[in-house]
Amino acid sequence: MRLMQDNDPLLDNIINTTLQMAFSSSIIAFLFGTLIGLLVAFNDFPGKRIVVTFMRTLMGLPPVVAGIIVYVLFSGTGPFGNLRLIYSVKLMIIAQVVLITPIVAGMTETAISPIVKNALPSLKGMGANPFKRVFLIIGESKYQLIAVYLFAFARAISEVGAVQIVGGNILYKTRVMTTAIALNYNTGDFSMAIALGFILLMISLCVNCVAALLQFGLKRRKHA
Repeated sequence: MRLMQDNDPLLDNIINTTLQMAFSSSIIAFLFGTLIGLLVAFNDFPGKRIVVTFMRTLMGLPPVVAGIIVYVLFSGTGPFGNLRLIYSVKLMIIAQVVLITPIVAGMTETAISPIVKNALPSLKGMGANPFKRVFLIIGESKYQLIAVYLFAFARAISEVGAVQIVGGNILYKTRVMTTAIALNYNTGDFSMAIALGFILLMISLCVNCVAALLQFGLKRRKHA
């Protein structure tokens, strides 16, 4: 608490960089991943099981592997090196999106598929057009999708390996709370590492409370 009351500019920068990276990457990954998950869940096509298996395999992609892949692509000798994004928050967000999108896609497909299987025949029988079918099924699965986003945000804000590789943990530029915790632990400053961990936990708690209030509001509206 004393760290937050002192208005330390370094701590403020670390928290702001963490929030920017976590919210940006989790929202982008959620949008892309949900779209992929919905497309797979709504459609039957040859090789669907292979696609689902591949998605679920990528859900376990090691963060350091994702970081190395992005680093190679955007380094000076990589195909996207001319963008000069290496060791920047933007590239940290890209690495997080690469890591989290398959997780969101797999979780969305798993959550939506049973709902599609049960509701789609009835919707077709009612003559609902494809867009209305998608809209109605998303409405039925809104609680699951909120849970998926919370998991995506939790993964984004707690990540260390990928962001450290592509961001470099540069002071006042790309240092986030998890890399700062790891650095303070390695240098023996356990009190700072614990304090940062506590702040990180409080941020996650606040996001979960907002999501819980949103779910409660949706339930009240549904039963009203």
